[in-house]
Amino acid sequence: MQIILLTKNAATARVLDIGRRWPLYAGLLLGVLLSTGLFHAGYLYGRDAARPDLAAAAERTRTAEELRELEAVAARRNVDHHLNALALRLGELQAHVIRLDALGERLTVMAELDPGEFDFSESPARGGPESGDAPRAAASPDIERAMDALLVRLGDREQKLTLLEEFMLNRSLAWRIEPSGRPIKEGWISSRFGRRTDPFTGKRDRHQGVDFAGRSGSEIIAVASGVVTWSGRRSGFGRMVELDHGNGYVTRYAHNKKNLVKVGKTVEKGQSIALMGSSGRSTGTHVHFEVLRDGLAVNPMSYIRAAR
Repeated sequence: MQIILLTKNAATARVLDIGRRWPLYAGLLLGVLLSTGLFHAGYLYGRDAARPDLAAAAERTRTAEELRELEAVAARRNVDHHLNALALRLGELQAHVIRLDALGERLTVMAELDPGEFDFSESPARGGPESGDAPRAAASPDIERAMDALLVRLGDREQKLTLLEEFMLNRSLAWRIEPSGRPIKEGWISSRFGRRTDPFTGKRDRHQGVDFAGRSGSEIIAVASGVVTWSGRRSGFGRMVELDHGNGYVTRYAHNKKNLVKVGKTVEKGQSIALMGSSGRSTGTHVHFEVLRDGLAVNPMSYIRAAR
């Protein structure tokens, strides 16, 4: 077999004689064509097969991004919720502090203290270098500053109210154990403390107490809280009740018609302890009232007037 090859201008021609080898050449050409086709088909098949994986990967990437965005939104909402709850709690605490201030001011007035000593309207005077060791919470700066200020105010109010409580407790205790007031509910003073003419001898003598005259059987009351150390008859006093109030104070109630308390019992200020009578060395119905301080009889009038 001959193949004629022409040049571009067709001026000359060449003849290729493939002779008997044309089947070989045809086979080679067919092989090249088949290889090229198979390669192209494999490429197309591989590309089409890879498309679902790429799509799935892209979908997974979009899903992960959406999840992160949803988590960020949820986190922001959670933070906002906690900040709102914290702000609400802060408002409640501030209202409590205002009520504590009002209570402290009323107690200061009731205790008749100098307002400048327990001034609940002023912030406490404090100072000192910052240590820098305390961790800072990740909170809103405004709320954090408000919480710090509130903690300082609460600490100051706690200290002031504690001191005020101790002061009023001590004063209340002193009021209970220190004699004050009249030992009767009704009656009048019939004889005072000091030197007087003895009604039985007519001589000048020292009267150790104050006498209160009244109706027979009327109540005699304790002028301070204490413990009964005597309840019975005593020479010259007739039926007598003696109370020990502690802190060196003792009171006596004598010439009673009847004693209402027994030795060892605790009595409260204002409690009825006897009934007025005229037992012992007495010229009529009355109660002989004595106040002893550290074993010495003192004028009861200063304690009687103290309750006014």
